[in-house]
Amino acid sequence: MDIKKRLIIFNTITVVVPFIIVCLTIFIFMFVSSKVFSTNISYDNFKKLAATKFELINAVKDVSKLNPESIETAGFQEYLYQKLSAINGEVIIIKNNSIIFASKDITKIDIERCLDEAKTNSIKKAVKIDNISYMVETSSLNFKDSSTGNIILLAPLEKSMDIFEKFIITIVAIFFASFVAINIFMSYLFSKRILKPISLLKKATAEISRGDLSFEIVESGDREIKELCADFEGMRIQLKDSIRMKMKYDDNRKMLVSSISHDLKTPITSIKGYVEGILDGVANTPEKTEKYLKTIYSKAEQIDIMIDDLLLYSKLDLNQIPFNYEKTDIAEYFDYCIEESAPELQKSDIKIYLKNDLKEAKYFIIDRERMRRVILNIIDNSRKYMNKENGQVTIMLRETNSSIIIEIKDNGSGIDKNDINKIFDRFYRADLARSGTKGSGLGLAIAKEIVEGHKGKIWAVSCENEGTSIVISLAKIS
Repeated sequence: MDIKKRLIIFNTITVVVPFIIVCLTIFIFMFVSSKVFSTNISYDNFKKLAATKFELINAVKDVSKLNPESIETAGFQEYLYQKLSAINGEVIIIKNNSIIFASKDITKIDIERCLDEAKTNSIKKAVKIDNISYMVETSSLNFKDSSTGNIILLAPLEKSMDIFEKFIITIVAIFFASFVAINIFMSYLFSKRILKPISLLKKATAEISRGDLSFEIVESGDREIKELCADFEGMRIQLKDSIRMKMKYDDNRKMLVSSISHDLKTPITSIKGYVEGILDGVANTPEKTEKYLKTIYSKAEQIDIMIDDLLLYSKLDLNQIPFNYEKTDIAEYFDYCIEESAPELQKSDIKIYLKNDLKEAKYFIIDRERMRRVILNIIDNSRKYMNKENGQVTIMLRETNSSIIIEIKDNGSGIDKNDINKIFDRFYRADLARSGTKGSGLGLAIAKEIVEGHKGKIWAVSCENEGTSIVISLAKIS
């Protein structure tokens, strides 16, 4: 649920529940009044009370409109008494603290009580005289001789009417009390739904600011809060991944520097030795000088290849080289790769074949140049480590339901089972005796990066002294 809907619901509850409580209170009040106190609180009684109040107020208005000369006339007094007869009302006129007209016997004490009650803010303004409750209204008078006085209007109240004031006060008090209580309670619930997840989020961000990126941010609360927590959790994961990648790249950099320094040292040492031989006059014939220079050139070329491979691998590892994907016919592509590799393999008496088990023309999406680098690196490794007089490399093509399988198999020396899972590591050579073999030691590592960049897989299968198979799996298309 989102915050807007919850706020609407909470506000509705805050208003509706007090009304429900008031309705229940009215029902209970009426039930108790009728059953326990034998008083009938009904609409008719309320209407009768309102009519009595209305008649008294109208009578007061009539008095206020009179001329002072008319107040003391018997005709007006009789008129006023008759006007109130419908509600059994009584009239008392007072002049200079003396009663000049009274339709009911009343003491001065009762008069003072009536005047005092009329000054109150009570709704009913009731006073008890001779054990009878009366509703009272008063008005000040000015007589023709400039004397002052008061008129007191009384209307008897039934027992049931006497409880109306308490009833109204009770209802109003309960409404406001329940409104405040429900408001506080709903505000507490609403704030809890927001403040609790925010406090957890605050705690998590504090841990992150201290460098603890393992503190998971739990999604809780309403939709907007959950989305906020999800965004922070995504940020935490990205930050954690970026730091992990930075550490990985730092380790890679250290390993690369260490490994390349070791691999560069051998050809550089050779170059220095041959240069010193030339400078010291050891190469004292043109033939020796030419041999030394050719060796120096070969070692320099080896260093150049190692540096190019290192730069390529670093860019691939950092995903800085974009792939130019093309839809490619598989059989046609490997015919081209074999045609390019065959002349170099012939120099080493190695034959290369293509075994195509695809039933019809199949296609895949590849970067032709990058994938060619992979195939040629694998074939070149087979050439370097071939220990048979009649060497043979076979490229086999087959398919599964969703993939094209490319297997490049040779009949060379094979790889020990303890080393088979390490050959795709950087600068790794399975046989330490081969450390003098020309190359950067990055060929298969580069091949792995390129294949994985194509969303494919690469692995090796080998039997020692029988040969090695490098297998590549790539997604096919129709």
